[in-house]
Amino acid sequence: MTLDEQQSPTDTTDVLVVGAGPVGLTVALELRRRGVDCRIVDALDQPPRYAKAVGVQPRTLELWEAAGVLPDALDAGVPMRGQLVYRDGELVSTLEFTLPPDMPFGFLALPQYETERVLADALARHRTRAERGVTLTGFSQDADGVTAELRGPSGAERVRARYLVGCDGAHSTVRKGLGLTFEGGAFAEEYMLGDVEVGWSLPPGYAVRATHETDGRVDDALVCIPLPGRNRYRVSMLTPPELATPAPGRDQVAHGFEGGRRPGLAHIQAVLDRLAPEPATARNLRWSSVFRISHRIVDAYGRGRVFVAGDAAHIHPPTGAQGMNTGIQDAVNLAWKLALAVRDAAAPGLLASYDAERRPVGEEVVGRTVRAATTGVLVDPQDPFLAIRREAQLLVGYRGSPIVGAPDAGLDPATPQAGDRAPDARGLRRDVAQFPIRLFELFTRPAHTLLLYADTDETAALLDKVLDTVPARTDGTLLAYAVLADGVDDSAVQAPVLRDAAGEFRAAYRAGDGTTVLVRPDGYIGHRGATLDADAVRACLAAVLSG
Repeated sequence: MTLDEQQSPTDTTDVLVVGAGPVGLTVALELRRRGVDCRIVDALDQPPRYAKAVGVQPRTLELWEAAGVLPDALDAGVPMRGQLVYRDGELVSTLEFTLPPDMPFGFLALPQYETERVLADALARHRTRAERGVTLTGFSQDADGVTAELRGPSGAERVRARYLVGCDGAHSTVRKGLGLTFEGGAFAEEYMLGDVEVGWSLPPGYAVRATHETDGRVDDALVCIPLPGRNRYRVSMLTPPELATPAPGRDQVAHGFEGGRRPGLAHIQAVLDRLAPEPATARNLRWSSVFRISHRIVDAYGRGRVFVAGDAAHIHPPTGAQGMNTGIQDAVNLAWKLALAVRDAAAPGLLASYDAERRPVGEEVVGRTVRAATTGVLVDPQDPFLAIRREAQLLVGYRGSPIVGAPDAGLDPATPQAGDRAPDARGLRRDVAQFPIRLFELFTRPAHTLLLYADTDETAALLDKVLDTVPARTDGTLLAYAVLADGVDDSAVQAPVLRDAAGEFRAAYRAGDGTTVLVRPDGYIGHRGATLDADAVRACLAAVLSG
């Protein structure tokens, strides 16, 4: 029976999200924060209890602060302090995750099952839960929406959605249904993973990489990533022959948990005996698996009304904990645009900007992690702060995107400008509040934020006239603030005032009198101008908002 011959859809929704891992849960949470109706389904009957992904990057923590899940994540995780690198039993490098002073957050170790719990709890506060044991078996799309076939505990169902998002992993049904290519290759090595307690005296909070080399080539490796709990680690190592599984995977994508025998404590202990920098005992194994690694990326992040994100769009080595974090940022980028499209408030081309902005990021991450996979070195000692920002994903940006303004040719390249992540600023003051606030505290509402800076009384007196010419303020899609240097007269300013008492906004944005910054809902700069140019602000908003 064909799709058209079956019964009419039994349910309708704005967005159907397939896959309830960290990426799918993020899409659903960001949509529900904006009042968008959505369903999220997952083929697994229960959430997995393994820690495939462990590292949470500072940029993800910034997005979680905006989404309201940061406190729960910090409660559940442990800080990542650095990495100890051993070669043939000798300590060759100690990498400290010393943070630049402007970074709001450091690196967090959080098992994937805890990440999913935190996100699922936040989604439940928006009266939405993942539907478990529900499989997408097919879909078709037309000019007005997507018709999806689902099969779950209650049988077959057809769902009509305005948009469909595939967050269903490396073997994605959505990607295959779209006919997207998934070009790349695979590593010959197979790894075993385990969540285990390691009895040694190494300092807590440090990842440990230990290798053995023969003729300059690594032929044995152990990587231990700290987890919550006393001396607990997610360990990975090469798989011994007796645990090897056939390759590649069932659809020629050899990535992830491919089945086979599960490693036991004895297998892990054997590697510790060979490679641990000091005598160590493995105990209290929670779970284990064998794992394969591929590197692939799709030729497009979506077609029509159907999109892919996370492992459905890109897979690569886990070096630097880039995978899940990149997928979560895919989700945030897509969700705010979908929310506008659902309300028929999106400008033409807004949804197409998802591919334009995120696919180059995916390509860069795949290439970089493949290059780094053989060394495991995360920080360049020649420029550690630059490397820290890169691994923290704070350097991800969208300069040249079709929906951001043109960079100012007169600015120093290091100055935050259109397409860059909007930096935080501390020490801001507001009337009534008897304590300083951070700029990021204003980014928790899902809207564009317009910041107009003045360090003279004359410019401050002009701010309201500029703001009154930006109509998007009237429907909640734009928040606007006057950012005033200390001592500037605010008696003529009716807009909400942020007092840059410590000068940190001026420093972070390299702002001058009249600097205008429009920040998107995902925390990236859509427009930056050196003067109070309302026309430029409206032009930037017109690339995003219809009307």
